Amino acid sequence: MADTTDRRLRAGTDNGWRRFWDRGGWWRAVLAVVAYLAVYTGVGWLSAHTVGRGVTGDILSSPGNVVLGLALPILVMGILTLAFVRSLGWQREVFGRQPIAGRGWMWIAVALLLVPVVVRVVATNWSAYSVAVVFAVLFLGLCIGFTEELIARGVAVTLLRRGHHSERVVALLSSLLFGLMHATNAISGANPLTVLLTVVYTFGIGVMLYLSMRVTGSIVPAILLHAATDPTTILATGGIDGQSATSGGAGLIAFAGVFNILYPVLGLLALFLIKGCVDARRDVDDAASVGQGV
Repeated sequence: MADTTDRRLRAGTDNGWRRFWDRGGWWRAVLAVVAYLAVYTGVGWLSAHTVGRGVTGDILSSPGNVVLGLALPILVMGILTLAFVRSLGWQREVFGRQPIAGRGWMWIAVALLLVPVVVRVVATNWSAYSVAVVFAVLFLGLCIGFTEELIARGVAVTLLRRGHHSERVVALLSSLLFGLMHATNAISGANPLTVLLTVVYTFGIGVMLYLSMRVTGSIVPAILLHAATDPTTILATGGIDGQSATSGGAGLIAFAGVFNILYPVLGLLALFLIKGCVDARRDVDDAASVGQGV
């Protein structure tokens, strides 16, 4: 009898948890991102004062520095965010087929994301790194791509769609949240102007990643495109948010940097072309959704 009562209490708690998030809305999307950032800050502090205490000097000097200093906190957040998605039963909504089809013009976003990646690969001074460091940076990229796309294009987009917002608003707000996520760089003492430029750039690339998710029909390509962007930037420039003595071809790196300006400009233009709205009628138990054409 006691076991039955406990199960009912747990079921009531679970249902209350799911009912709260299933309603969606912009403020719940903000809440989810703020909670993510708060936990990430705590995980980063804990990591830096435990396993990351031995990380000193150039972050790219050893694979251990990359994994313990950079990848570990974001990997932990990826696991926690995935657990959050699973607790709500949103796996199909987040990782399944997009409920609203993309238009052909959205493939431009995929190309715009791929070109600088290829340019940076060519520009990289590969002889400056050991094979182990390269693989560590690629692993870091996978962690960043998976985790940040899961919270921005997964959780935030789902909450905004469940709040009955149009896809234009979904793209705008999810990209704004993605950009503002990177304002936390100011906590580590980054230059305010650099932080502002990073926020603007990440807003623009957020729109591009949203479009890539729409046109491919899945969040997975967005994860992989994101996972390729960060590590190729780090390896080409030889550092985080700046260049070092190990940076590669200056001309090619400068050309790739032009896209940092193009993304926010083209992202704003793309917002005017995004149409449609996901039908909010859902079966909460199986998280199914139906899309309307654009």
